[in-house]
Amino acid sequence: MKKPILRRIANRVLGMIARFAPGATGVRPWLHRLRGVKISGTVFIGDDVYIENEYPEQIELEDGAQLTVRCVLLAHTRGAGRIRICKDAFVGANCVITAPAGRTLVIGEGAVIAAGSVISMSVPPHTLVGSERPGALAEVTVPLTMHTTYDAFAFGLRPVKKGQGPVNK
Repeated sequence: MKKPILRRIANRVLGMIARFAPGATGVRPWLHRLRGVKISGTVFIGDDVYIENEYPEQIELEDGAQLTVRCVLLAHTRGAGRIRICKDAFVGANCVITAPAGRTLVIGEGAVIAAGSVISMSVPPHTLVGSERPGALAEVTVPLTMHTTYDAFAFGLRPVKKGQGPVNK
């Protein structure tokens, strides 16, 4: 699946323009179509969305799919995979969706991916997925400043029990 160098350069240039161009439902989808992304109907592609550079043709966005700000879609990790975002699926801000080599990762119709999620397996239709709420991992007794060594910081960490700590109060 080796592409000519000019095609690879064009994919990257068009992808960079698409990340910052206006037009979440017009210009950006049009630019990604030029790169080879399969887009059917009207989709929303938010600001600074990164869609696969090397294999854009391995990405499919169906009508009503929404990719919000700073999402990342990677269709290759040690070989090409495929990503299909189905009709009316919503991908929240700062999500990373990565397909395994030789497999298709599907975000089902009407599924919702919570902001900040990392998705590496398919999501069933009409399902809300996301990480659990963040919780305290440790008490910091030595702040990690620009002048603190990592060893001093790590030595100063004190474990907290689940459900304790400032984040969980």
